[in-house]
Amino acid sequence: MSTTAVHAGREQFRALGVHTPPLDRSTTYPLTSLDAGTASLDAMAAGGRPEGSPVYARLHNPTVARWEAGIAQLEQADEAVAFGSGMAAMTAVLLAAGAVGRHVVAVRPLYGCTDHLLGSDLLGCQVTWASPDGVADAIRDDTALVVAETPANPTLRLIDLDALVAAAGDVPVVVDNTFATPILQRPLLHGVAWSLHSATKALSGHGDVMAGVVATSGERAAALRQVRILTGGLLDPQAAYLLHRSLPTLPLRVRAAQANAMELARRLHAHPAVSAVHYPGLPGSDPSGLVGRQMDGPGGILAFELVGGHDAAAGVMKSVELITPAVSLGSTDTLLQHPAGLTHRIVGDEGRAAGGITPGMLRLSAGIEDVEDLWADLAAALELTAG
Repeated sequence: MSTTAVHAGREQFRALGVHTPPLDRSTTYPLTSLDAGTASLDAMAAGGRPEGSPVYARLHNPTVARWEAGIAQLEQADEAVAFGSGMAAMTAVLLAAGAVGRHVVAVRPLYGCTDHLLGSDLLGCQVTWASPDGVADAIRDDTALVVAETPANPTLRLIDLDALVAAAGDVPVVVDNTFATPILQRPLLHGVAWSLHSATKALSGHGDVMAGVVATSGERAAALRQVRILTGGLLDPQAAYLLHRSLPTLPLRVRAAQANAMELARRLHAHPAVSAVHYPGLPGSDPSGLVGRQMDGPGGILAFELVGGHDAAAGVMKSVELITPAVSLGSTDTLLQHPAGLTHRIVGDEGRAAGGITPGMLRLSAGIEDVEDLWADLAAALELTAG
């Protein structure tokens, strides 16, 4: 994976005579002839690649395409399709899967905005919320899609993807793979139809890019590109350039964050101000043995619940100094946020309760700082709050 991350999407570089990702900011492209332009436009309208000129930047961009190729290689997918945000990517999957106005089975917890999108009337989805064990019973004749996330946001619950795909039967499954990244998990190898990422997170890793990407089969990628052309959701080339630049360090960043998360989870588990820690790397937290079988590691995200509930959680967020109190995850610096009050605020009380999201829960995205510095900051905040 480390070698692939360094070289993925760079196959054209030698022929282009470049060493770093080229940045193409053109909004329109010269045509060698009218017939050539028409043929290229027809190919892209069908969800394919341009034949010669990209014609217009909303249809295709070479910088974006190279990063997509890199993600496809890491996910071991036929292709990947990039969008302006993770939510744009999820919306495109729902459209391409024909889920608009039809039945969808979803497993909580999900990222709060995904939960809200499915439950809103915007796309007219009829949603049945199910546990992983209840997916098979929730499938109907008109079910278009099964939506899941593993590790789940924010509780880190793991879902057995082989079992989930078997339960879904002929219904395709989309899995949000943001927490794991392709370094730790590749859902398509387990029969999942779409592996989706908010690339804003670890794929970028530096808190300066907004993006989404979906890895899938060639046929499904064509459908996603058709949606992208019609809705104007193409990723900006500057963002794609930054993402491609960050790809070689992704394995290093993921493993460093994972090591920090493991140590912080262990120490939090022993702290008297903490009532529960949610992290797949702790003993007893992965009864199905998915870490090692499905995931190559427990990842760099953890959640913990405080004895003092909401007020204690708010106090810790206010008291940390080195750790950044902010939403998002996967950055080089450690981030701490309150799911019930922030990322999952737009999910109703019933939905949060069903997803195991409590008022005293905090979600921590470990960065790559020295773990002793992180623990000193976190322990001081916990002591100050408890006192």
